[in-house]
Amino acid sequence: MTTKLFLIRHGITQWNKERRYCGYRDIALSKEGKNQIIKLRKYIKTIDFDSIYSSDRLRALETKSILFGNNKFKIIRDLREIHFGVLEGLRHEDIIKKYPKIYTNWLKDPHKGRIPKAENFPVFKKRIVKAIKKIARLNQGKTVAIVCHGGVIGSFIGSVLKSRDFWGHVPKASSLTLVEYKNSKFKIIKFNDTAHLR
Repeated sequence: MTTKLFLIRHGITQWNKERRYCGYRDIALSKEGKNQIIKLRKYIKTIDFDSIYSSDRLRALETKSILFGNNKFKIIRDLREIHFGVLEGLRHEDIIKKYPKIYTNWLKDPHKGRIPKAENFPVFKKRIVKAIKKIARLNQGKTVAIVCHGGVIGSFIGSVLKSRDFWGHVPKASSLTLVEYKNSKFKIIKFNDTAHLR
């Protein structure tokens, strides 16, 4: 049996546009973000989802509500974005001034770089892979929607591909990524689909 997992990144937020690190912060979708998800809703309307899962952060929950209305769903706290520690809420240019060496090392390799008070990247990756594997096992042969975050999808895709190129696997806001699960293995079918925004 093949399980289809549609990994949906939430719509864009004002903080995303300002290049601020959201992480655990509970930031709402911007007006543009809501419009992105309305377009995505039309794009996926022919897909019959058996189960719906969402991160507990507001931007993911708002995305879920626009896409699926009052349909039954389950909140999975472990689908949260990584905690960025002292970088939370700061913009890229502010961080370069305040934490130049720490930030540069982390951008170069999140697996090795360390940010004060942040969630360790390997721990984050392990949390995400465990959560998605559990969802896949519980929904064998079904079609599942997982509404979450860019870093969540990026770390999971990196795990499937056995790649350390985290930044190369972070999809755009409101994107759709399809992964199939069969015989205890994941296969990426579609990554970072934003055709609905064209």
